[in-house]
Amino acid sequence: MRRLLVIGGGAAGTAAALALHKAGFDVAVHEAHPDAAEDIGAFLTLASNGMRALAQIDATAAVTALGFPLTGMRMLDCSGTERAARPLGEAEDPALRYRCLRRGDLNTALQAEAARRGIPVRHGARLVSVDEGPDSVTAHFADGATATADLLIGADGLNSTVRRTIAPTARPRYAGERVFYGRTTDAPRLAATDVITFIRGTSVAFGHTASPEGETYWFARVAGDPLTPEEIAWGTAARHRDLLVPLLREDATPAAGIVAATADDILATDATELPRGMPWRSARCLLIGDAAHAASPATGQGASMALEDAVVLAKALRDAPDPDTALTTYENLRRPRVEHNITVSGDISRGTHTRPAAPAPRPGDEELIAQLEWDGR
Repeated sequence: MRRLLVIGGGAAGTAAALALHKAGFDVAVHEAHPDAAEDIGAFLTLASNGMRALAQIDATAAVTALGFPLTGMRMLDCSGTERAARPLGEAEDPALRYRCLRRGDLNTALQAEAARRGIPVRHGARLVSVDEGPDSVTAHFADGATATADLLIGADGLNSTVRRTIAPTARPRYAGERVFYGRTTDAPRLAATDVITFIRGTSVAFGHTASPEGETYWFARVAGDPLTPEEIAWGTAARHRDLLVPLLREDATPAAGIVAATADDILATDATELPRGMPWRSARCLLIGDAAHAASPATGQGASMALEDAVVLAKALRDAPDPDTALTTYENLRRPRVEHNITVSGDISRGTHTRPAAPAPRPGDEELIAQLEWDGR
């Protein structure tokens, strides 16, 4: 199994291509968007575990050239009183510090790094179907092109076309919250630029941080009925502000002022998750990242766990004696951790508190470090 095909050029897919290339595989990426998708998505934070995964595939410099580091967090209550403050992740190591950056910038940087290493990245390649044979798998694209490989990796996100082949009945489901992301240069700077502040509001869970250049990035999570597809696609910044600002003004915190100062740059979506236990693979197809284990964004771990997927998959295919053992090993290592995240993140979004009996390793745990260490089996 030497020829590998990745569907999706986001963080999961491009990082997988970088890892597989480093492991000696012939890999190509096919991305539906016609360019590098630099205008897609809101900001995100990469946690220390995600940064550790990037270090294993020699992609740290490509990402730390973007955004800014976060070394600490603060927690405020609805009165604006600070209730907790602590370092974030492995803040003592500059390469492993949390990083705040725009999702599209991350995709662009990883795709540029892939191109620099000679990995083909084909844009405008929208997958329409997959044919699996005994010895190969063929992807069919909307423009009539095809690509054949030994293994197809579906990293095509929440609405994955590859997943419809592997698990046709699995559907994303609403996780109980509407989520808003915004960016403004007009809000006053309220804390150090390397700190993110979380606010437990009466009606809204809110977070904000500021870049060294003075941009304030924020998110808001609001329980209630899901947004309609039209509200997600066509909702205006003014409508989103009109919803959020009255709710935020119930509390004596800076949140309402930050949102009110945001002119146009507001994105709205629903917190969504995939069901635990659904199939991830067939004979010659495998799902990774959000295509396999999308979770509510409440824990902020989606992108970082996708980067973990990339490294563990490449190591499994590199080290296992045969492809089936490799994919079984990958799934056995990844499923408990990512499905724990689906549960915990969904609990936060829904305001429930059930927990699985055996929580997965947290960033910095020795087991995870060993799984990611490139030179270890």
